[in-house]
Amino acid sequence: MDSATLMFCVGATKSGTSWLHEALSAHPSCHFRSVKELHYFDALARGKLATQAAEIKAWRDRLAQRLIDAPEERRADLARRVQDRDDWLKVLDLGHEDIAAYLAYLRQGAGTARVIGDVTPAYALLPVDRLRAMAGLTGDVRFVYLMRDPVARLWSHVRMMAARRGDGRSAEPERAAHILKRTFAGKESEIEARGDYAAALSRLDAAVERDRFLPMYYEDVFEGAGMKQLCTFLGIVPRSGEQSRLVHEGGALDMPAALRDKARAWLAPQYAYVAQRMGRLPEAWQTNKAGV
Repeated sequence: MDSATLMFCVGATKSGTSWLHEALSAHPSCHFRSVKELHYFDALARGKLATQAAEIKAWRDRLAQRLIDAPEERRADLARRVQDRDDWLKVLDLGHEDIAAYLAYLRQGAGTARVIGDVTPAYALLPVDRLRAMAGLTGDVRFVYLMRDPVARLWSHVRMMAARRGDGRSAEPERAAHILKRTFAGKESEIEARGDYAAALSRLDAAVERDRFLPMYYEDVFEGAGMKQLCTFLGIVPRSGEQSRLVHEGGALDMPAALRDKARAWLAPQYAYVAQRMGRLPEAWQTNKAGV
């Protein structure tokens, strides 16, 4: 529906955005397509629409293959996910920016839903002018930015990259430690940028009116009243969601103490900036910041 609020959740990476997408998708007042990260605006910025289309096509084909032998109770969901990707490919295959087609995709099947949205953490890296343009796409656009304790977020991101780069010759702890050291040395720009809360908040504050932008703590969403705050911000009935299950969290793997100390020092500017911008830090942030 044209009057629905358009919500952009723009990060941060490894800060609960997958869980939030699932929780809002299940909310009766929301309509989110099953493709969580559309990567539309960052693909446009990098001239990568064709690359993004190829990734979606491969994903679509894997789902279609699973659908062939899927049990009856899974078929409807898989068919919906295949269709969502077919519909999104029509937008990407245009090969150029088409905001009307993008919005039509988000709105398709929304019915009377009050909120539609796009949950793509990479959007937090976009320049101010693009973010400002996104803020004006409809009459009611709102931005959400989730932040997790910087040390915990960094380690989760590093572990994700270690798992993806598995070569069969080294154990994940060794790979993770190696990637973390590369990050400290400025050799992992993507990991560094995704955890640069100060830069992201500065861009978003410059691009989006304060009453249309909600920066939130991951810890509040999972341990406090954060979900109620979010629903109120979006103008929908508060609903807690299933907070007991973290999506894509991975198993426990402690960061070596020496690297934790380096991470804490390396991330000190992030703790300081966020404390000033938000007016407080959650207990978990204070604990890691102090090295308790």
